[in-house]
Amino acid sequence: MIKITLPDGSIREFASGVTPMEVAKNISEGFARNVISASFNGTTIETETPLTTDGNLILYTWNDAEGKKAFWHSTSHVMAQALEELYPGIKLTLGPAIANGFYYDVDFEDQKISEADFKKIEDRVLEISRGKHEFKMRPVSKADALEMYKDNVYKTELISNLEDGTITFCDHSTFTDLCRGGHIPNTGIIKAMKIMSVAGAYWRGDEKNKQLTRVYGTSFPKQKDLTEYLELLEEAKRRDHRKLGKELELFAFSQKVGQGLPLWLPKGAALRERLEQFLKRAQKKAGYEQVVSPHIGQKELYVTSGHYAKYGADSFQPIHTPAEGEEFLLKPMNCPHHCEIYNVRPWSYKDLPKRYAEFGTVYRYEQSGELHGLTRVRGFTQDDAHIFCTPEQLDEEFKKVIDLVLYVFGSLGFENFTAQISLRDQENREKYIGTDENWEKAENAIINAAADKGLNTVVEYGEAAFYGPKLDFMVKDALGRQWQLGTIQVDYNLPERFDLTYKGADNELHRPVMIHRAPFGSMERFIAILLEHTAGNFPLWLMPEQAIILSLSEKYENYAKKVLDLLENHEIRALIDNRNETIGKKIRDAEMQKIPFMLIVGEEEEKNGTISIRRHGQEGKGNITVSIEEFASIVDEEIKKTLKVFTV
Repeated sequence: MIKITLPDGSIREFASGVTPMEVAKNISEGFARNVISASFNGTTIETETPLTTDGNLILYTWNDAEGKKAFWHSTSHVMAQALEELYPGIKLTLGPAIANGFYYDVDFEDQKISEADFKKIEDRVLEISRGKHEFKMRPVSKADALEMYKDNVYKTELISNLEDGTITFCDHSTFTDLCRGGHIPNTGIIKAMKIMSVAGAYWRGDEKNKQLTRVYGTSFPKQKDLTEYLELLEEAKRRDHRKLGKELELFAFSQKVGQGLPLWLPKGAALRERLEQFLKRAQKKAGYEQVVSPHIGQKELYVTSGHYAKYGADSFQPIHTPAEGEEFLLKPMNCPHHCEIYNVRPWSYKDLPKRYAEFGTVYRYEQSGELHGLTRVRGFTQDDAHIFCTPEQLDEEFKKVIDLVLYVFGSLGFENFTAQISLRDQENREKYIGTDENWEKAENAIINAAADKGLNTVVEYGEAAFYGPKLDFMVKDALGRQWQLGTIQVDYNLPERFDLTYKGADNELHRPVMIHRAPFGSMERFIAILLEHTAGNFPLWLMPEQAIILSLSEKYENYAKKVLDLLENHEIRALIDNRNETIGKKIRDAEMQKIPFMLIVGEEEEKNGTISIRRHGQEGKGNITVSIEEFASIVDEEIKKTLKVFTV
């Protein structure tokens, strides 16, 4: 008998040779019908793999990330079979699962594939799938594997780098592929499949190698799931921050300025400024002091911090001055500068904590192929702050930062989030600096603070910064996509590297603990995500224009100006559309600009000193007529509902 430990900690005994699927059936027949993959002692296996030793078993369904991975990898095999049948003579290479689907890199040689071919490939994939062919793994000797693929230079290259005794094939239907494993029980589970696109891809990502055709696809256990996914993609296109940023005239890019360096237009700059002031007000209440540091620093600064050793080779190259041997770098991080600000004068334990905040612009070189709108840029502004405190103050300070992050999320409509405790890799410690003792203290501080605050947390190993563990806030947007927004880090290492000290009650010098925090993360990325989350319909307090006054004709322009003056007295951001256009055209344009309130003025409104209100996105619901004072109250109440009051 062997002992199988399940994720809930329960242990069940089975005869040696039991399969994961048999274990699933032992738990529940209903549950077993949904199991599509498994892992044993951390290794992905098939649901029919015999288990012969004690171990930890995890059973995956479609709802699990690992279940989807097996599902999509299996579909890539079926698609590869369909491609071989439809395009004889092609050479297959690799076909992994990726986020939201899979791809297969193929050498089509002289044959062509285009979007017009997608449907026949999809139809053949589904036809094969209906055969309910089982995926079966089998070991193969290196010699037999090389013989099998003697006409495929790509597979033989892969096999040549493998050890004899570690090579396996996967069979289903009439198709065989070199594969390490990780499949669903049979093809019949695949009920819906779509090819998303084709693109060029160099073999093994090396531009010196031949360019292959990468066929991207996705698949689902139900047609309804595929339909919903495609609808979600269309909605994502409509919400794309690059598209909305252009339409709303928030930001732009210029090839002459340089890739990855956004230009903020007047409306976008005003939006950034409101976000900055929003956080600065909260930070002032929380005892932060504003500082400013330069955009460059001597190379030695970043050598001391450790950033140069970690990122120097992949960063912007040093700036050389006329002085021999003098080198500067574009600032990749604000924290080394803040350490030097702390070091300007000696401190006592009575002076701590010191909280330094800065909206500091930093620069990191990203490959051109990795740049993406505002979410991946080369120059960005962080809402950075660094807290220098005593070890005894760490817990309270960390919890205060959590409160600040939650205030930011609440005021901007991010309500669905998980706090990810990002710790060191349990195996590879080479990429981190500092002692094990300091790391353990920092990790325990984060774990305890998150627990005390009652946060919904997950632990991820290997996601820590090189100098310390983090609490990363993983936010789901309106489309259910997950983003990392806001981070808090505990750091015992930089205080040592910069020899930071304070005099304790014992009159001896001690090291402060350093907390890094950025609720927004970066202004660029945060605004991009906020744009897509809200589809450009920002909270009313943040909108570039909160109202637009539309006069029915030029006769009422003077009254429109009077309304504008009154709104400005109430600090309501508004403008007048006095173009010689129909009221219908003005309304349509205001809708496109996503202005929350359209205030229509004509003869009746001028006579009664009122305005007719139309809300954005509420076509057909009718207008309401109110006084300016009543409208100001409506705006004020709506802002109060969304813009939380920060308390300390």
